[in-house]
Amino acid sequence: MNIIMRSRLWTFGFRSTIMLYFVVLIVLPIIGIYSQSLHLGWTPFWDSITDPLAWKAVLLTIKLSVIAALINVVLGTMIGWVLIRYRFPGRRILNSLVDLPFALPTAVGGLMILLLLGPNSFVGNLADQLGFQIVFHEPAIIVAMVFVTFPFVIRGVQPLLEELDKSEEEASYTLGASRARTFFQVIFPSMLPGIISGAMLAFSRALAEFGAVVLVAGNIPGKTLIASVYIFGEIESDNAQGAAAVSVLLLTLSFLILGAVNLVQSRRLGK
Repeated sequence: MNIIMRSRLWTFGFRSTIMLYFVVLIVLPIIGIYSQSLHLGWTPFWDSITDPLAWKAVLLTIKLSVIAALINVVLGTMIGWVLIRYRFPGRRILNSLVDLPFALPTAVGGLMILLLLGPNSFVGNLADQLGFQIVFHEPAIIVAMVFVTFPFVIRGVQPLLEELDKSEEEASYTLGASRARTFFQVIFPSMLPGIISGAMLAFSRALAEFGAVVLVAGNIPGKTLIASVYIFGEIESDNAQGAAAVSVLLLTLSFLILGAVNLVQSRRLGK
């Protein structure tokens, strides 16, 4: 009896500790942001999110995040396919490097992009000669977003390719289907849930990126000022309510994306 009671007490204490940790680390900060954005009332909140500068920053962030996510869909699917379907020297090293953006400080990533594509670099000089600039313009922001969200689609596609029943693919070839038709009718539908969930996670991550972007964006209001940098500027200007209001927009959008990702994954698991 004592053993059973101790086991129940230990289980209850363990669960309570985990829940307390979850509440303190995640729930309370989220509640704090929503409370801060609305503590002055609905009118100041609405004025903050409809401010032309804030609205342009949010729309620019969404637009560039969509572009970055689409680029990652194409590149991530191709890279995931190559890493699973082909064997070549250095494959394991390349596979481990996929997760580098997760381990690398984003500010270091921004510095790398600045050195690679900046005005004094070979690529930057070549771009100047062709009549356009990369750093301190939208292309640099997209590159930074692609870099920090690079692993999501790849890691979403790889396990689906590994689980794919090759007998279905072989049956398609046996029935006379071409490689292209087999890919789009047999392989691609199996990869699609991973591509969709990876793209949505990449989009959500790009929305919130700050460290890599702030070094290469130029932060020109109305042109290259994205939402995360705008929020930082509002905090620096002692406008916590305005920063919280824009944060609520991004946070709500992230919640919707997370719900969509969970829906896609649950449907895949339910098959």
